[in-house]
Amino acid sequence: MFKFLKEKLSAFKKKLDRKAEEEVKAEVKEKDVKVEVKEDTSKGKPSVEVDKKEKPKKVGLVSKIKTLIVEREVLIDEKKVEEILEDLEIILLESDVAFEVVEEISAKLKERLVGRKKKIGEKLSDIVINELKLIIQEILDVNRFDFDEFVERRLKEKRPLNIIFVGVNGTGKTTTIAKIAKRLMDYGYSVVLAAGDTFRAGAIEQLEEHGQRLGVKVIKHKPGADPAAVIYDAIKHAESKGIDVVLADTAGRMHTKKNLIDQLSKIKRVTKPDLTIFVDESIAGNDAVERARMFNEAVGIDGSILTKIDADPKGGTAISISYVTGRPVLFLGTGQGYDDLVKFDSKWLIERIFGDI
Repeated sequence: MFKFLKEKLSAFKKKLDRKAEEEVKAEVKEKDVKVEVKEDTSKGKPSVEVDKKEKPKKVGLVSKIKTLIVEREVLIDEKKVEEILEDLEIILLESDVAFEVVEEISAKLKERLVGRKKKIGEKLSDIVINELKLIIQEILDVNRFDFDEFVERRLKEKRPLNIIFVGVNGTGKTTTIAKIAKRLMDYGYSVVLAAGDTFRAGAIEQLEEHGQRLGVKVIKHKPGADPAAVIYDAIKHAESKGIDVVLADTAGRMHTKKNLIDQLSKIKRVTKPDLTIFVDESIAGNDAVERARMFNEAVGIDGSILTKIDADPKGGTAISISYVTGRPVLFLGTGQGYDDLVKFDSKWLIERIFGDI
């Protein structure tokens, strides 16, 4: 998981350490400024006198040397931060972090690092990596949403809940629906599945297979039927049987985008879902982020679930999708089993990206 990103960040950290050591030595040995340290008994600490006969090459050099000698600290200047960001931005973009998210991370890092003091012996790379972790976690936590709490609270207000799942074909949407069904059943809720992807007979069969394995009823119509009617019937069935939650599959044929959007808009208008959840593969990178953006702008989503996170070497999708859509990540799929679904936790994700760095 995230092997590519972790290796890139590890190499970046080592490079930063090497350069930092070289630059500290160079500053102490700066020949253009003569520094004399004298004891100042009135203040109880050394004072620094700078011979200004020879002008320093860089603005702020005198201040930096005073800071180094008196306070035993090094100032992190803007030029150094720009060098850091140049390397880091490339790593993040190569790891499928969306461009606007990279810009946000860079701006926040620059704000926090320029003018900051680094103690002698303290690694600049540790400061940068720690701030990077905090910034990414802040981005991930902006749109926090607890699915379990929502279900519990909403069921006190109405029954059944209607949750529809959207996304392109082949990204694990149907399997994810089965995982959510299993999770809800483990919490003691009753569930019915709605085979709303009527465009593909195979999708109906796949959902039926999951229903049989889980012991859950599947409401279906013939292939080609109106998906809104299927989901509506599932809701009516749930009402009559006292079932808690309807989980509805939908089609995801991107090659007929307009028809798909029109169909999803009708489903939302007719069935009035309590949640609309976008599902895509974490390994799809920026493609998944752009698809999430498209679905959100076209029909509106309330959150995302990313599948195949365990096979994702980069992690950019998980970092980017919430920021780009303004909607939370709800769960992460970590395998093919029904229990291989992790509730989204920014700390969990950060640990897996930065754990060994």
